[in-house]
Amino acid sequence: MESNRIFAMPFASVYPLYLQKAERKGRKKQEVDEVICWLTGYSQQALAERIEQKNDFETFFNEAPALNPNASQITGTICGVRIQEIQHPLMRNIRCLDKLVDELAKGRPMEKVLRK
Repeated sequence: MESNRIFAMPFASVYPLYLQKAERKGRKKQEVDEVICWLTGYSQQALAERIEQKNDFETFFNEAPALNPNASQITGTICGVRIQEIQHPLMRNIRCLDKLVDELAKGRPMEKVLRK
């Protein structure tokens, strides 16, 4: 199943792609990290440890201290699928993270990306 392959993918292998996407559009690594920490509740140090440990997406999100309650405000489409229609919680979290990085890369102000 396609979903299982994504769940088993190491977060550390996707993280550089998030950075590249944002940096190509003039955003900084610190902004990408802030978005990830906002969504997952990880501290900057804990995020760095997870990347170093090469945890898969499933472990990365399962060990997240606390998903941000405002994550439910993340709407729209990613990869042609409406985020609000994704039933599997882990897949929804992964797609929410993708959406946040997309918004950051598109130049959206950080206050709006973080749903403040």
